[in-house]
Amino acid sequence: MNKKQKSLVVVGSVAYDSVKTPFGQAKRALGGSAVYFSCAARFFTSIDIVGVVGKDFSKEHLRLMKHLGINTDGIEVRDGKTFFWKGLYEDDLSNAITQKTELNVFAEFQPKLNPAQVGARYLFLANINPKLQMSVLNQIKKPEWVALDTMNFWIEHARPALLRVLKRVNISLMNDAEIRQLTGEYHLAKAVRGILKLGPEIVVVKRGEYGVWCFTKHGHFAIPAFLLEDIEDPTGAGDSFAGGFLGYLARAKRLRFHDFRKAAVYGSIIASYNVQSFSIRRLARLTQRDIEKRLREYRNMLTLKI
Repeated sequence: MNKKQKSLVVVGSVAYDSVKTPFGQAKRALGGSAVYFSCAARFFTSIDIVGVVGKDFSKEHLRLMKHLGINTDGIEVRDGKTFFWKGLYEDDLSNAITQKTELNVFAEFQPKLNPAQVGARYLFLANINPKLQMSVLNQIKKPEWVALDTMNFWIEHARPALLRVLKRVNISLMNDAEIRQLTGEYHLAKAVRGILKLGPEIVVVKRGEYGVWCFTKHGHFAIPAFLLEDIEDPTGAGDSFAGGFLGYLARAKRLRFHDFRKAAVYGSIIASYNVQSFSIRRLARLTQRDIEKRLREYRNMLTLKI
């Protein structure tokens, strides 16, 4: 992979997760959308993380992120406790059962970009309140592109604000159920065309173990997920995919159809490593050699040149 390019800012959650799956469990492990995203994107571009944590947040976790090359200057430490999520996966690993959510300091999160981040070239608005996403958009100067993630809760409870944000982004990442919910269209192709009319020029449809669809106004393609024999925890798979996908696009500089395909492959590969451990344990050990090794395996699986 080529030399990293500057710079990508992610605004989202930094959290502690307690997760149980059929294959084990982890208690108060490092998580959050911005953390998973950053651990994936770091292979392609410099990455700045903007979030908030409580006084209980481990300095060791901050040191770990810095060691991985993530700029943590945008993480605010406030009185109180860090956002906490407890969840359970049963036999259906595509469906997380939330057992407890404690927003803590995240409930009062008001993202503030520092002077360097205001001039960033690329921005990812992770899954947070659309009003906060808009506040970040109003702070950043002239990004080359902006990407957005969201979820069913915001589609249902903050739809007008979400639609306003979508008008100002270039790339949207949602799963197929969320796209259908937002557009009211059952057929996916029609639903995606509805998203393209709302503002984004690229629509990424996350389909879990089935991979992703990527749509533009000029065409679309499907990328299957990498086939695995061992999975421990699917938490953060979508965010690590987004990190690989958008990190590669930041390195590529231009939004070309060919680059979308390569970005989706890299995102899928990094996400495949993420689900093989709890928390960011595997992502923290991941190397470029690992990524390239799995890329060769992926090419053989697809039987086409990428």
